[in-house]
Amino acid sequence: MNAHTTELVVFAVLFLAVSVMGFVAARWRRPENIESLHEWGLGGRSFGSWITWFLVGGDLYTAYTFVAVPALVFGAGALGFYALPYTVVVYPLVFLVLARMWSVSHVHGFVTPADFVRARFGSPTLALIIAITGLVATMPYIALQLVGIEAVLKAMGITGHLPIVIAFAILAAYTYQSGLRAPALIAFVKDALIYIVIIAAVVYIPAKLGGWGHIFDSAAAKFAKTPAPADGILLTGSNQLQYVSLAFGSALALFLYPHSLTGVLASKNRNVIKRNMSALPAYSLVLGLIALLGFMAIAAGTKPIVGPGGKADSNTIVPVLFDQLFPDWFAGVAYAAIGIGALVPAAIMSIAAANLFTRNIYREYINRDATDAQEAKVSKLVSLVVKVGAVLCILLLDPQFSIDLQLIGGVIILQTLPSVALGLYTRWFHKGGLMAGWAAGLAAGLWMLYLTPNPANGKLHFGGSAFALKNLGLDTPMTIYTGFLALIVNLVVAVLGTLLFRALKVRDGEDATSRDDYFADEGDPRVKDLDLAGSH
Repeated sequence: MNAHTTELVVFAVLFLAVSVMGFVAARWRRPENIESLHEWGLGGRSFGSWITWFLVGGDLYTAYTFVAVPALVFGAGALGFYALPYTVVVYPLVFLVLARMWSVSHVHGFVTPADFVRARFGSPTLALIIAITGLVATMPYIALQLVGIEAVLKAMGITGHLPIVIAFAILAAYTYQSGLRAPALIAFVKDALIYIVIIAAVVYIPAKLGGWGHIFDSAAAKFAKTPAPADGILLTGSNQLQYVSLAFGSALALFLYPHSLTGVLASKNRNVIKRNMSALPAYSLVLGLIALLGFMAIAAGTKPIVGPGGKADSNTIVPVLFDQLFPDWFAGVAYAAIGIGALVPAAIMSIAAANLFTRNIYREYINRDATDAQEAKVSKLVSLVVKVGAVLCILLLDPQFSIDLQLIGGVIILQTLPSVALGLYTRWFHKGGLMAGWAAGLAAGLWMLYLTPNPANGKLHFGGSAFALKNLGLDTPMTIYTGFLALIVNLVVAVLGTLLFRALKVRDGEDATSRDDYFADEGDPRVKDLDLAGSH
């Protein structure tokens, strides 16, 4: 008999339960007709404070949180805690930005950030660039969720990719049927399980290991023996700049992702967004506790599972820790929390990516007269293709250090900040300048990512997002977040390009929005009377 039988049974029961909820969600708050992006892709834009809180929280705090952050703390120490300040800083940064995005999107019926860019700067080409950037940046993020499920399955003795394919086939089926309502409903269960598991872990595991003092002493002893100069339980002179720039850059990137905006646009009014931006930092407390699991694993002597070729999979640290210290039945609950924590964001991400393709590629360049039903049909099909693409990322690429996938995606999505975030506040930039800035920032970012090795897994290129300043000729061991430098390049080129295009009197696009659009709220006649599903 499999030594993990109890864990497998508990995991399977909870996994199947939320899958059933995913299919039932099609009848939850069901409209007369779900065949439109307004309904299928945004849940009717009618979610209140509680639903939005669970939906956005479930979207932002993912399997990546449970697997990759503690794995980074286990391997690098204090640097892994960058996720904590960035999730605190992000909410004040986006508080007013998201309220504006909600208003202008509801007035004009925008479904994606690229819809807004098209109207704001009068440029289908710039909108296409933003859409493609969003699609490319989202793919590794979806793949990251698969890494989380794979780590749990490995801890239960299940190898091979077939179980992941089956899990995503189920996810694809209920997302296709229920749209955004599925992850919105499942998010309640996901968050409840995560809170239960983490509270139990921070009480039970330290008590079993001899207290927090022993845990931190064990971590300090481990890092003292390693040759790496930047690891340890405290930041060092060589990684402080990386820590600060990574936290700030990640905060800027978080709500530029299409899936983050999808959850926000599904809210019924601006006050829902404001309340959520005030309440969502509560998740940051849990995130800090999750990160500490990395130190607990060191104190417990936990070893990652060794895969084919003798490579240790650091992503399995937390699942193995749970298997090592929890009773079998509760380890099964913890595994289910991680697995379901992957399904919710993966569903939202695939919906957001599908909406980008439908609104900004299919409708713009293939079928300009598409009906609401045709848009919804295309989005459903593309959401399936996106999930297949994510599975292929896992099958064909090396996901050894999974956090790299998300960090590289962050470098890419940051290049949309001038058009999307700054575009909500100013129309000064010329569309040509924005395109030039995007190209320069992306090129600089990819060049820096290419130069970055990862000694932990032997990668010579694309090994992470910590760019060594010595590559710029500076005599220092310090590193900085690649996305932060790439964004600076983007902004500088966008400003210079705008000045050049203005001097040459190159025609700019026309702004289809008005100042009042950015302050509209529920009950505004323009919002109430607008055919949101059919507008473009």
